[in-house]
Amino acid sequence: MVSVAIMGHGVVGSGVAEILTTHKKKLFASIGEEVYIKHILDLREFPDSPLADRFTKNFDDILNDVEVEVVAEVMGGINPAYDYTKKLLKAGKSVVTSNKELVAAKGAELLAIAKENNANFLFEASVGGGIPIIRPMHQCLVANNVKEVAGILNGTTNFILTKMIAEGMDFDEALKLAQDLGFAERNPEADVEGHDACRKICILASLAFGKHVYPDNVHTEGITKITLEDVKYAASFKSVIKLIGKVKVLDNGKMDILVAPMLISKKSQLANIDYEFNGIMVRGDCTGDVVFYGKGAGKLPTASAVVADIIDCCKHLKTRKYLYWADGTSENILPYNESETAVYLRLSAVDRETVINKAKEIFGEVTVITYEGANPNEVAVATPVMTIQDVESKVALLENDNINVLSKIRIGDL
Repeated sequence: MVSVAIMGHGVVGSGVAEILTTHKKKLFASIGEEVYIKHILDLREFPDSPLADRFTKNFDDILNDVEVEVVAEVMGGINPAYDYTKKLLKAGKSVVTSNKELVAAKGAELLAIAKENNANFLFEASVGGGIPIIRPMHQCLVANNVKEVAGILNGTTNFILTKMIAEGMDFDEALKLAQDLGFAERNPEADVEGHDACRKICILASLAFGKHVYPDNVHTEGITKITLEDVKYAASFKSVIKLIGKVKVLDNGKMDILVAPMLISKKSQLANIDYEFNGIMVRGDCTGDVVFYGKGAGKLPTASAVVADIIDCCKHLKTRKYLYWADGTSENILPYNESETAVYLRLSAVDRETVINKAKEIFGEVTVITYEGANPNEVAVATPVMTIQDVESKVALLENDNINVLSKIRIGDL
């Protein structure tokens, strides 16, 4: 019998307990031993739970219990999760987590502590919910030099954009619906401003390229400025708008990493991933493009990934899995203004031809985009590929001629 503990009994934590309880025979067959939930840490009371006798409000009950060998951290946030996880790893207990904020902020340090104490720190559930991505990247794709990782990493924003694209809802209406259905929090800032996706692409970049990437060093944009007009222009351009987390290693060794809304060609494998689903593309030198698809959040999908890590730790109680990356700094991150992209611009236009000619004069050959029923006082264009610094300087020239830039969105090459 392997004794485990669960820290947190919210949506994911209760799901972990449910799977460990209802899938006992399946899990026993996998490792040849029973996985026994000995402690559940939560400040609340759960008198009606069938596991009511396992609950504790004292972290030391878990830390000091020599029988507990694996702990699931599903509390979320940095504090006290970081302090608890660090103490558990130093005590030689393996820890698994779904906490993307913790891994993105402290992953390199916690992996080093796990290594020093012959313990495992696993976090499959931190990216993509129930979608297997961490383990495939560090095991199944190990023969590849990963060149690029890009994906739709946040189900809330993908649901909102899908509703805007498919049903013509504006942003506020789609956000309210997402909140009513439980896909968005009452305070949706972490999702709609891109912070959640940023944490996830940082984890994937750290895993793929071996150096920790901190969220503070990653340019991050959300979707709050996307309008129905932008969605319609994108459709005319045979594209859809998606919030994309993307990282690519350049020839100079620097990572071009960002989170931003992008126009994605409808031919892309990411273009048809809709509603609350996530999709992650890994571009390897041997495999080419491999896409992982599924529900990126939710009680049981996320809990499934946590339990898979628990079982992995149970199989490796006396050995350490090689999952590790070194610490990193901003020096290995390409400055955002040096990143290269084509850009979609929506411009104000009292005289359309004058604005089009001015855009061509400043940007070079541009593609004019329109759709039936478009505002006659607007012009939309797609620029050639150039650095963000060049885009900004050329946009400033447009604005100096009293041409307002109503929207500015990257065009993704995915």
